[in-house]
Amino acid sequence: MRRRISRFPTGALAVLVGLTLAGYAPPAPAQAVTQKIVGGPYTVSVGQRSATVMWLVQTGEASIGAEPGTADKTAPVLHVEKTSFVGLKRGTTYYYQAFPGEAGKGSFKTPPAGEARFQFAVYGDTRTRHEVHRRVIAAILRDAQPDFILHTGDLVADGNDPALWPIFFDAERELLRNAAFFPALGNHERDSNNYFDFLNAKPYYSFDWGSAHFAVINSDIGNAGETQGQRDAFWSEQTRWLEDDLRAAQKADFRFLIAHHPPMTAVRRRQGDNPQMTALEPLFEKYKLTAGFFGHDHNYQHYLKDGVHYFITGGGGAPLYDVDLPPAGITKTVATTENFVVVRIDGKTATVEARTPQSLTLEMTQLNAGSDAAVPSQ
Repeated sequence: MRRRISRFPTGALAVLVGLTLAGYAPPAPAQAVTQKIVGGPYTVSVGQRSATVMWLVQTGEASIGAEPGTADKTAPVLHVEKTSFVGLKRGTTYYYQAFPGEAGKGSFKTPPAGEARFQFAVYGDTRTRHEVHRRVIAAILRDAQPDFILHTGDLVADGNDPALWPIFFDAERELLRNAAFFPALGNHERDSNNYFDFLNAKPYYSFDWGSAHFAVINSDIGNAGETQGQRDAFWSEQTRWLEDDLRAAQKADFRFLIAHHPPMTAVRRRQGDNPQMTALEPLFEKYKLTAGFFGHDHNYQHYLKDGVHYFITGGGGAPLYDVDLPPAGITKTVATTENFVVVRIDGKTATVEARTPQSLTLEMTQLNAGSDAAVPSQ
């Protein structure tokens, strides 16, 4: 049998031998980057016929320093994995396996059509005091069985900081793996690409669940554009969309709005801070909004003004604000405490229960289905 001899150039061999004798070693093979899942699985963009399952993956870590070779600050390198399911059935519970192992399992429900019995939870401002955020989530898991979650914004302290998103998703993990997630953009998200990428999100959108209609808007006008002209153009466009959306939803039994900034507040130093939201109140009244859910103020507030209920549930973890000047004539309840809201809808009746992480009920409010009379078109 003939042996096959590999020939090596004599000069190259001499150089390699010389370098080896001088203490040179060839570079070691590159180490494979260890990936780990740091968020999810969770379900977003859930409709009657489709849903998207996502999870967040850390592929590495980058560092930066003021001097060569130093690492004054590190940041995780993140990317999101997602897959969409279509052709689903209405009002059905689906169980999924997003990635191998028990941690990759979850479930979600698709919205039923027409009158139905369901519940959802609302909270916001989970950006800091992570131990409080965890207590709020634990209380929701203990005291409620939400079909979906509404977050009123300020998920993290700075949406551009990649290190904060794994903290958020870790706290939310057991809740979001079994309930659809519908977030609103807060000012602390800073209109970051991370928010839109990690949540498959849009600045504003709407959806139906049973006989209820939900409109989610971006109230963070300060980050909606670099110039005043851009910000004004965005607000005008969104307001036109909102009016069209509410006009088309007049046959719904309930119409809800979700946004970060509230039109009114009992926090004295913040009164008058959100004129663009206050200016929407006539629109809410015209199109018979049942209730709005807001955050931004870190406490619980409930108002009833001209037939519209306004709930502020910003007690998800951020430092609490005093409710030191409740607006006269419209205030139902205000409280400086961490909180969340559970809404239970049964046919044409909705019950709104505000709760603390200690399982105390702050108040119960019953909402009845509004008139299905059409609002005159313009």
